[in-house]
Amino acid sequence: MNKLIAAIALVVLTATAVTTPAWSKPLPNVKPEREGFSSQRLSRITDMTQRYVDEGKFAGVITMVSRRGKIVHFESVGHKGADDMRPLEKDDLFRIYSMTKPITAVAIMQQYEQGKFQLTDPVSKYVPELKELMVMNADAELVPVESEMTMQQLLTHTAGFSYGFNPKGDPVDKLYAEAKIWESKDLDDFVQKLGKLPLKFQPGTQWHYSVAVDVMGLIVQRLSGQPFDEYLQEHIFEPLDMADTFFEVPADKLERFLPNHYVDPKSGKLTTMTNGEFALARFTDVTLFSGGGGLVSSAMDYMRFAEALRNGGILHQNRILGPKTVAYMASNHLPASIVSGGSGEQPSLGRPLRGFGFGLGFGLVTDPVAAGVMGSAGEFNWGGAAGTVFWIDPVEEVVVVGMIQLMRSPHPFRPDLRVATYQSLTELLE
Repeated sequence: MNKLIAAIALVVLTATAVTTPAWSKPLPNVKPEREGFSSQRLSRITDMTQRYVDEGKFAGVITMVSRRGKIVHFESVGHKGADDMRPLEKDDLFRIYSMTKPITAVAIMQQYEQGKFQLTDPVSKYVPELKELMVMNADAELVPVESEMTMQQLLTHTAGFSYGFNPKGDPVDKLYAEAKIWESKDLDDFVQKLGKLPLKFQPGTQWHYSVAVDVMGLIVQRLSGQPFDEYLQEHIFEPLDMADTFFEVPADKLERFLPNHYVDPKSGKLTTMTNGEFALARFTDVTLFSGGGGLVSSAMDYMRFAEALRNGGILHQNRILGPKTVAYMASNHLPASIVSGGSGEQPSLGRPLRGFGFGLGFGLVTDPVAAGVMGSAGEFNWGGAAGTVFWIDPVEEVVVVGMIQLMRSPHPFRPDLRVATYQSLTELLE
């Protein structure tokens, strides 16, 4: 009997050892001076975010800074919402919107590493619904596509798609609005509608922020044979211990899901959103898994994702990409002649991309002086429509995550966070 009990115990222990993941290890917190930061100067980040809250510009802010995988700053300031005076908690949940895009880019590059596509492949090879596209020219005439969009163009927002942000001033965006693509039941339905809309320009001739990354999510789904949400869960979120990242907020975590805000144009005051496109309903009962903007996450979860990329695609012995793949993604894939057009998260939209480039899923800083804000050449980054932001500085081995919930923020939070971070360095690696 004792031998039987011992055998059962051994099986249980063995199973536990197998199923207890290496990724349960937390990111270490260290004294900033150990990693070449000044504690005193780092406090200016908190001073800056507190000022934003005190002036009524933000309800609450979470900021994180790491160097070489060690947390040197992690602070929450303010409240959960403009109408919710409870203190903001570090594990509260944020709509990250377009910060979903780098996650989707990692997913599709995992397929690339497995040899399932080449960047020179036409997109229609995997999405035949996009085979017979037309382009609306400057005279609002429909003309044939001169060359099919490629996977590389899809990944760099140069494929010709739009987002529909300007329906009153742009004929293509007007068609996007009329097609109601965001009311699609799933990704297949989404691309059926998209395939009936014209492109804004010939593929490969402009950079324009677009729904391209949502198409990428569908391609991941088709190449992997898994629903897109399940694929992300298995191949990115679980390996990186991102337990608070999802398209649909679980019922037991809704208490931590923060309200979104906008600045009321009449009063100029921070106002809670209660309905419409960006309300809570978009994150419950989800069937359209938007690879371009559908995820909810926490500051720590996103730090883990970004730290894995800074570290060449690995976090705590769980590899999601090869280091050469990450370096390739963080290279500038835009020809020098391409200029931006339309709306998005890049601050240089509507004029040449001065100091900025675009990789495979990320914005890039190619020249900090031309960009007009302190940083390092080679930094890769992106932001979300509700004001969230992250960047990875491979020169200084620094990762920064900033989380707020304010649509179309008119405030310079992102450059302020950059300055407050970089001025606190006391040891440079460049």
